[in-house]
Amino acid sequence: MTKFVSKNQINNNWYEIDAKNAVVGRLASVISKIIRGKNKASYTPHMDHGDFVVVKNIEHVKFTGKKFQNKKYFRHTGHPGGIKETTPEKLSKKKPGEALKLAVKRMLPGGVLGKKQLTKLKIYSGDNHPHSAQNPKTIELEKLNKKNIIRNSK
Repeated sequence: MTKFVSKNQINNNWYEIDAKNAVVGRLASVISKIIRGKNKASYTPHMDHGDFVVVKNIEHVKFTGKKFQNKKYFRHTGHPGGIKETTPEKLSKKKPGEALKLAVKRMLPGGVLGKKQLTKLKIYSGDNHPHSAQNPKTIELEKLNKKNIIRNSK
């Protein structure tokens, strides 16, 4: 019989990632696994027991190839002919963390659960953030490999 974790047994940890010289897609895949809780042995697809992620230095994030100028993000206003497009270059001038947030959002499930999990992502420019009271654990992106993203040590 499979045992599921109840809401009162969920422990949410805080992680801090320095996005300096990180590639957007690879960073987003690491973040989405942490936010969904896939790094935990008690992962359950229909429950939100992921961890919080604080990303700092978002202004130094990179795109590979020519995606910074050529990639297009589309949205629709809801009116006829109301499709709008933008590039990561234009988007980073207005909102520096929006490209990473969109990448993570598209890796999460669509619906109420995905929206709730996306609120656990906190993105900041520079080194300072208001979540130092939670004592976030630092994740070194260079030390991560594809098979062993994060393992909880007990």
